[in-house]
This record gives sequence, C-alpha cells and structure tokens, in this order.
Amino acid sequence: MREELYFPLFVDLSQKNIVVIGAGKIAARRVRSLLPFAGKIKVIAPEVSSEIAEMAASSEGVLMVEQRPFETSDLDGADMVLAITNDKDLNTQIGTLCKEKKVLVNVSHEKELCDFYFPGVVQKDNVVIGITASGKDHSEARKVTEQIRAMMEDAE
Repeated sequence: MREELYFPLFVDLSQKNIVVIGAGKIAARRVRSLLPFAGKIKVIAPEVSSEIAEMAASSEGVLMVEQRPFETSDLDGADMVLAITNDKDLNTQIGTLCKEKKVLVNVSHEKELCDFYFPGVVQKDNVVIGITASGKDHSEARKVTEQIRAMMEDAE
C-alpha cells in the first residue's frame, strides 16, 4: 500500500472567509501565518490571547475577534475553518459540522477530520514556500521550515 502524501496546493485566500475557533498559542501562530494572504479572518473564542488581540488591532480590518463561545451559525458563509480549541470534543463537533456543510476544515486534535494540514510557511517578497511532513512529524517540518527560512535570508 502506498504511503499517503499531501499535494502542496497554493490557494488565493484574498476573497475567502476564514473562521478560527480558538485563540490560544497555536491559533495565534496560524493566524500570523494566514494574515499576509487572507482577506478576512474571524477568530471566535471565549478568551482571546493578547497576541491575537494585538494582531487584530494592527490588521487594518482583516482580522476580527469575537470574544464568545462557538455557535453553529459561525460556520455559515465560511470557506475555511480552523478548529483550534483546548476542547477536543468541541473541535470534533466543529470538524463534523464542517464536513456536513462541505467547508474545508483543519481540526487541531484529530488528523482524520482534517481536509488539509497547516504548512510551515516561508515567504520572501513574492516567493512563498509551504512545508509539511504530511501530518506525521511536526518537528521535522518545523526544522526544515527554519532551514529554508535561513537560506532565503542569506540569498540576498
């Protein structure tokens, strides 16, 4: 049996509605990676990290924060959803709802519910590189991302 690999796909997110459920450290990292590419990101969580609040304040309206619990209607009109809460059951519920609604979803605690993996991203000017280890070894992907980032910085 062939090993499952994920195809790198570059998508225009400038006109897409991205919904992030959760506002902790992982959510902050993913939002920071998405901001240069996204047209609209909405973060929903009962508690919001100061990092996400600061990004929202300086995002010129791209990042909006709603400090409250998740509601099913939050998925209406979403093109892509990231379920990144500390509640695995809630993440699973969000992932299942997204599958039913045919909305692309990444569920931080359940690989089987993910339509896509969140890559390591290296960007320099108009060059964008995405790195993944097909969801199998996050530390390997992070290490390669940092190596490529260092190479890009040196290539002046």
